[in-house]
Amino acid sequence: MINQIRRKQLESRVWPHVQTPAQYVGGERNIVVKDHRTLRGKLAIGFPDAYTIGMSHHGLQVLYSLMNRREDWCAERVFTPWPDMEQLLREQEIPLYTLETFTALSEFDVVGLSLQYEISSPNVLTMIDLGGIPLESKDRTMADPLMVAGGPCCQNPEPMADYFDVMITGDGEPALPVICDLWLKLKNRCRREDGSFADGEAGRRQREDALAEVAKTLEYAYVPRFYQPTYANGRIAGLKPTRDDVPATIAPSVIKDLDGIPLPTSPIVPYIDCVHDRIAIEIMRGCPHLCRFCQSTVIKRPLRIREVETIVDAAWESYLNTGHNEISILSLSSSDYPHFEPLVKRLHEVFKPLGVNISVPSLRVNDQLRSLPQLIGTDRRSSLTLAPEVARDDMREQIRKKIKNSDLIEGCRNAFQNGFDSVKLYFMCGLPGEREVDLDGIVDLAETIATVGKEVRGRYARVTASVSNFVPKAHTPYQWNGMRHREYFKWAHKYLWNRRKIRSVNVKCHNIETSLLEGVLSRGDRRTGHAIRMAWERGARMDGWTEYLDPERWWTAINDAGIDIERQVHENYEMMDKLPWDHVNVKFGRAYLEKEQGRATVQLAAMANAV
Repeated sequence: MINQIRRKQLESRVWPHVQTPAQYVGGERNIVVKDHRTLRGKLAIGFPDAYTIGMSHHGLQVLYSLMNRREDWCAERVFTPWPDMEQLLREQEIPLYTLETFTALSEFDVVGLSLQYEISSPNVLTMIDLGGIPLESKDRTMADPLMVAGGPCCQNPEPMADYFDVMITGDGEPALPVICDLWLKLKNRCRREDGSFADGEAGRRQREDALAEVAKTLEYAYVPRFYQPTYANGRIAGLKPTRDDVPATIAPSVIKDLDGIPLPTSPIVPYIDCVHDRIAIEIMRGCPHLCRFCQSTVIKRPLRIREVETIVDAAWESYLNTGHNEISILSLSSSDYPHFEPLVKRLHEVFKPLGVNISVPSLRVNDQLRSLPQLIGTDRRSSLTLAPEVARDDMREQIRKKIKNSDLIEGCRNAFQNGFDSVKLYFMCGLPGEREVDLDGIVDLAETIATVGKEVRGRYARVTASVSNFVPKAHTPYQWNGMRHREYFKWAHKYLWNRRKIRSVNVKCHNIETSLLEGVLSRGDRRTGHAIRMAWERGARMDGWTEYLDPERWWTAINDAGIDIERQVHENYEMMDKLPWDHVNVKFGRAYLEKEQGRATVQLAAMANAV
């Protein structure tokens, strides 16, 4: 049931006047369009970024497929419009709509947004407001959709707590259908005989009672309005439930049998180029390693795998339904998949005769890397991407990334021998205890690999050292550590660049202002949400894109919100301090993180004494 009136308005008044209108028109291959009159419930699945990013996100395709398998629900997509599109929608008084039926967000029962990147937070406010939904949870009634958030940013839900009714940590597949069904039940219970709902204060109280039912019923459903923060000395002092019948802490949603969750085998094929134009197949969830800097390692436990034939069958069906000529096997560390070699051989056996490339984007640096280039081949690949993170053995012990330079160098040598001509290496700077020699090691390792390329191919290999600025994240052993200051990163970036001697080696450092802002937003409490709203009201849009980010607008908003950046971002926490995200549970819990933080502190002291 397509809203033809709205579509005609868009065709005549909006689409001809915006850049890349194809991202707003829907109609792509494999979309699912259902008649709303035949359904029990309607779900809008949103991604708070541009279409080209959202359509490349595997999780969106998974949930879209999962909910549309049901006959009684529809799932439709919505993304953040670019500023030119937003302006026209507001001028023409057309609400933000889904791409399947051009239905306004306010007309759905549930709107779910995936929070993947802190700096995209203002995009969330754009989508809620432009969709015709009250911006803050406290102002909504049962006539408004249930606003649900999921994704890694919910590991510290507080900065966005005012804008969502429910926030979920962990796996979305088991949680989303249950939340949708429960909300529909509660909504129908509140509906008047004429189909309407109470408005005003009565309507808000009615919604609060319904949300209390959600909080009591689902252990993984965090309903922020029922938790009151208190502050002391510029930091959070506590977060107390305001009702006796809601849990003090929130458990994650967890899939026990990943192989039993159907993969999306009819993924939507976009009209326009996206970041990833390929078939994506998740082979494993979780990671067998325990790197101290990595949030994903902690929040995606336990380790779960899919069987080889499940993966191959899904890849084959997806190929038939899309015609894509590349298949990407996804996990936090694909080469740690226990049946990795049989899987890749089986995929090559099926797809190589068809000219379909097999992409393995997340490779671990271990002894297996020595033979990996021969296994994965180079059909259309000329570059190998690896993430050593740091370049010296003692620092690797400190971050618990157990890799060896010898394995990395020999793996690159093998890659050059098998047709690869460049290597991209991901490093971090600003880690706890980082020394000048650690920065030296980044350039030395990159130049060593470039030299290996010359030994094999007769000319220096192209090597890019991509250096990110370390942000301590919630639920990692480094969550108590402060982030380095702007001055340190400026010095470190300049030092790395000046130390480079081989021209084919490039050092690319991430934007410092972006990293510092990520630190503010990822480590903030509920007051940070006020700064996000101020930045949005002052024009923050699409700030994950460098050309749109205005750091000064953010720093002004953060200052006006009364946030002490030094306390929130740069100062260490004491081990017994209350953290803004303590009410969100993870597997192993805080005791494990405390133990790992203690071990890291001992190792840091040993490193300092050695120097």
